[in-house]
Amino acid sequence: MNISIVIPAYNEEKRIEPTLKKIITYLNSNFVKYEIIIVDDCSKDMTYKIISKYKMDNIKILRNKMNMGKGYSVKKGILNARYNLVLFSDSDLATPIEELKNFIDYIKKGYDIVIASRNLEESNVKVKQHLYKQLMGKTFLLLVNIVTGLKFKDTQCGFKLFKKDIIQKIIKLQTIDRFSFDTEILFIAKKLGYKIKEAPVTWINQKGTKVKPIGDGIKMFIDMFRMKYNNLSGRYKIE
Repeated sequence: MNISIVIPAYNEEKRIEPTLKKIITYLNSNFVKYEIIIVDDCSKDMTYKIISKYKMDNIKILRNKMNMGKGYSVKKGILNARYNLVLFSDSDLATPIEELKNFIDYIKKGYDIVIASRNLEESNVKVKQHLYKQLMGKTFLLLVNIVTGLKFKDTQCGFKLFKKDIIQKIIKLQTIDRFSFDTEILFIAKKLGYKIKEAPVTWINQKGTKVKPIGDGIKMFIDMFRMKYNNLSGRYKIE
């Protein structure tokens, strides 16, 4: 199988290069053909300069003219993917790239989408988040379950594998450009009847999160009801 890997990046000068080196090493050892698509969300630090050194035939560098949000950047990367499998990975590699092998095995078993989960019993969380982040995550997940009806234990982990033809259909219906985009994608996928596997992973908390607990928490709360409205108004239908 060939693969496209989408990495959104915003002010990631301290960790984007080690991440790229790890991913490139892994892909060179395990894939004949691959591409990495890095979407710089108008970083204000040295991120763009660093990733520009890696621009080559199988590494695309895309840059937003203004800060548009993580969801927008992931969507942009996916729409530019060319291979039949597309992995979205956070730039901190909190979920190690080696987990990709297990995810591909699930795709071979018939799943359309495989999502990493930190909250399954089989998951190996080596370094946990601060307590307030854990509480924020549990509160958000409870809200997701109540408002959307999704029953996943972790919708926000930044490591998700998709069949390209399916995810490109889904994200054309995506309306959320920031941190709740993962949940919207899963909500649409579930509504359209696609087969989703929530998989246990090794996960290591990394410093430098861009999520603001209060401000982004409120926005994510509002996004849940926005999704509910979109659904009721028929927004999530493939024409």
